[in-house]
This record gives sequence, structure tokens and C-alpha cells, in this order.
Amino acid sequence: MEQKLLAQGDVLGVPMRVLLWGVIVLTVAIGVRYGLLENGLLPRDCLAPGSPVAPCVFKTALVQSFLHERLGWGSLALGAISFMLGCRRAAWAGWLAGLLGLVLYSYEPAAVGAMLSVLVLARPQQRH
Repeated sequence: MEQKLLAQGDVLGVPMRVLLWGVIVLTVAIGVRYGLLENGLLPRDCLAPGSPVAPCVFKTALVQSFLHERLGWGSLALGAISFMLGCRRAAWAGWLAGLLGLVLYSYEPAAVGAMLSVLVLARPQQRH
């Protein structure tokens, strides 16, 4: 009977596309963290004259996203909203932002936000 509740292609009750997008986002986040940030490929001093503009803008935006754990708190807010309202769009945003936050230094609030979001995404969609 329990087998009938799971849709074909689900893994432990979670739709395969949720897991696939999760793997893609984790791969990108790990590449950014270990390939760019911790490898020192981004400019160290963006205030110096002659610093490249595009890498400095990217670095500033990236640092701002995890400063004060903003990425994680955003994921937590989206996860709570999606869990309370059953909103799948907010759940998708909370799930993906949570995965980014787990890798990019915002792991405590991001973990809760991602879990709340994936609970909504694991629920079967209601057809009206």
C-alpha cells in the first residue's frame, strides 16, 4: 500500500527533479566556494586602482550574500512561508537557497529552511 503513495521516480518520497536541482545547485556552490573563493582566484583588493570591475562586483555580491548569514536567513524565511502556506514556489526558492547557504557559510538557518522547504516539495501536489 505504501508503494502506491510514492510516484514513479521518487527517492524516499522526494521527487527526482527536486533532488536533481539540488545536486546542480550544490555543484555550483561547491565550485564557487572551493574553486573561486578559497583558491584565491577572485581579486583580493577591489579598492586598488586598476582592479577588474566584473570579478570585484561578483565578489562583493557573493560576500554580501553570506555576510550576517543573509542567504541562510532568507532560506529559513522562505521555508517557513512555504511550510505554513503550502506554497511550492517559495519552497523551491527556500530549498535552493538553503543548499547554497549550507555550502556558503550560512549553514545553521539554511539547514532548517531547506528542510522545511523539502517537506513541502515532498508532499504530493494537489490537483484542483
